[in-house]
Amino acid sequence: MGGTRNRMADEIRYEYKTVQAVRGTDGLVISKMQKDGWELVDREAQGMLRSTLEFRRPKKPQPRLLIGTAAAVLVILAVVIGTGAALEDGGGKKDRSDKSTAVASDKPSAASTPTAAVSAAAEVITPQNDPEFAALLKGDTCDGANLDFATRHAGRTISFDGSIVNMAPHGDQHTRYDLLLGPGDKGPNTGVGPAFKYEDVNISDLKLTGKKIPDTVGAGDKFRFVAEVGKFNAAQCVFFLDPVSTETR
Repeated sequence: MGGTRNRMADEIRYEYKTVQAVRGTDGLVISKMQKDGWELVDREAQGMLRSTLEFRRPKKPQPRLLIGTAAAVLVILAVVIGTGAALEDGGGKKDRSDKSTAVASDKPSAASTPTAAVSAAAEVITPQNDPEFAALLKGDTCDGANLDFATRHAGRTISFDGSIVNMAPHGDQHTRYDLLLGPGDKGPNTGVGPAFKYEDVNISDLKLTGKKIPDTVGAGDKFRFVAEVGKFNAAQCVFFLDPVSTETR
């Protein structure tokens, strides 16, 4: 009986996680997950553009003593916060009208907003005028800098010279596509920079411009992409963009 109990106590329990990855970035995603303690247990191709990766890692048991201590700390914090709120409400009412008047007088009027700040917000981000963006284009596909940049610059417009890494139909559509873009001119052989993605677009959505406008596009084609910053999916290592214009090079 003692041996049976020990075997049950030593049995490893796992937590599981499924990740959708863009084809070509599987290795980077697997490496990132392994650094966090995940083990790859299955890989399945989903069409031409995606792979489904299954991971697992041992669950970390939480000692009961720690759980009880954490609960006690939360109770103490609740009491302290409640006491502080009561004191602030009782002793601070007298000064609120004076403080609000002072704050109101310090606020700049809308008419005093500097023109330079407005123009800076509207400026297109390029590798030439933004060192952070230049470094991003030479960085790692799964680097946390991608998430930071996407969060801080959501909705802003970026422009860079790049090429189409992969192109596949979106679902069952024959006129709408998912395009994977990369910085530089190497197309499917791109090995650095974010995995930019246009999702569910048709050729007209690209707003093609330039001296010689093609009827269609494909992997390896080189363009100057102008796009709006979307979200960065850290699990898939994919940086979503919305096309603004696409100039032939």
